[in-house]
Amino acid sequence: MANILISPGKYVQGAGELKKLGTYAAAYGKKALVIISAGGRKRSGTLVEQSFAEAGLAMEFAAFNGECSKTEIARLQGVMKELGCDMVVGIGGGKIFDTAKAVAYYEKAPVLICPTIASTDAPCSALSVIYTDDGVFEEYLFLPANPNLVLMDTDIITASPTRLTVAGMGDALATYFEARACVTKGAGTCAGGLATSAAYALAKLCFDTLMEEGVKAKIALDAGCCTKAVEKVIEANTLLSGIGFESCGLAGAHAIHNGLTVLPECHHMYHGEKVAFGTLTQLALENVPAEELEEIIGFCVEVGLPVTLKGLGITEVTDEKIMAVAEAACAPSDTLHNMPFEVTPETVAAAIKAADAYGRYFTE
Repeated sequence: MANILISPGKYVQGAGELKKLGTYAAAYGKKALVIISAGGRKRSGTLVEQSFAEAGLAMEFAAFNGECSKTEIARLQGVMKELGCDMVVGIGGGKIFDTAKAVAYYEKAPVLICPTIASTDAPCSALSVIYTDDGVFEEYLFLPANPNLVLMDTDIITASPTRLTVAGMGDALATYFEARACVTKGAGTCAGGLATSAAYALAKLCFDTLMEEGVKAKIALDAGCCTKAVEKVIEANTLLSGIGFESCGLAGAHAIHNGLTVLPECHHMYHGEKVAFGTLTQLALENVPAEELEEIIGFCVEVGLPVTLKGLGITEVTDEKIMAVAEAACAPSDTLHNMPFEVTPETVAAAIKAADAYGRYFTE
């Protein structure tokens, strides 16, 4: 199997960059379908319209219905055809990006991704996570190409709630540990091959950046300012984690996240918050040294990521609930089987209980 690295065509990060969206988009088409939430349009719609007008490009807004489901993707395909658009722009958060990428794939069009938050590593990937209309994980849709452009406006991201960027740290936290597991096993990656040394180095840089800059960035964001630490964390959450997970592979942490989606009481939690607990569960499965476990739990506590089931909203923990999560995480098509040893619902359930106990030990 070949070693493969994939990445977005262009990554742009800086203050005020959304004002230049139309100029960037001119390289990809003449009329854009801009997928955005109602709230996002209120906040950024005028700026986006002005950007396209200044570039002499046409655009149409399409309201996102809230879930990256097959139903929503098909609906937006119809809107795109009806309006005669030749490219797709996704503005907002992870589910909008995944929907925009899927619509562009099925319509054979370029796609531009413009995060207004730094809460996941979804922007850079050639992957859409598909959920049911009710928000339960359904499947991964692997795409033949990454987004043509990813544009991160640090002014806008800094103005978003701190919790969102912290959730992004939770998503990024898993990158190195899942990469390490996949490389140890020699597992295939989302890119369709084996990990490259370059991608593994980026995954490690992602982790190192979080450890060095994460707490500083959280404090700065709480104060409403964009510092070097914030800029580095935005890049770690988005580009480093994006390339790292995709070209090194996913393993236990994201599978546990997917398992947690079967519990309705977790649906209010952000993706990265659930992934952070999934990371603790993966580390419990691996029986890592106590020092490593303590470092990760300490980091999560300092920045505000959940380390217990209660922190995820599960106030009544039962063996039945934990086994339901474990069984979903062990689905044959999920990435838990990229761990370098055999996993079963029973061992995963035990690891979930242990991770919860570790979290309580360090916080209660």
